[in-house]
Amino acid sequence: MTALEYSYTITQMTKSLKPFALKLTKDSEDANDLLQETLMKAYKNREKFSEGTNLKAWLYTIMKNTFITNYQRMVRRGTFIDTTDNLHFINSSNTKIENGAYGNFALKDINHAIDSLDDVYKTPFMMYFRGFKYHEIADRLEIPIGTVKNRIHIARKQLKEKLRTYRG
Repeated sequence: MTALEYSYTITQMTKSLKPFALKLTKDSEDANDLLQETLMKAYKNREKFSEGTNLKAWLYTIMKNTFITNYQRMVRRGTFIDTTDNLHFINSSNTKIENGAYGNFALKDINHAIDSLDDVYKTPFMMYFRGFKYHEIADRLEIPIGTVKNRIHIARKQLKEKLRTYRG
């Protein structure tokens, strides 16, 4: 098939591709964009088309794969399309506003819970929290490493109980 015949055949099939594009996108402008992108890919990849195979099916496959790729790209970006008359693009990650009040309450409760621990448990726990290794804590407090691990475990357990209201 010559380049001219190929071009003419694809142009003739555009009429049957348009309804499929509309079915996929559910929007006239998006359908036109999808159709244009499909035709561009078909022209660009002309050498990949095998003579004697179904050109119409090949174009439908290009269109379907292009739509899926564009959809996945949009989902990955976290972009949602508002379908009101003016069609705004809303990026969900930029529109979320937090005032930090919940975090401040939680932090205050966590600090209060840590302060309410017995010093026997609080000291090794806070040292571990600040990055000390078990053996370093044991050396500094002059207690066995097993005792350090046990006290940190008990501190975690008590904190977990005191902060149970924040469980998922």
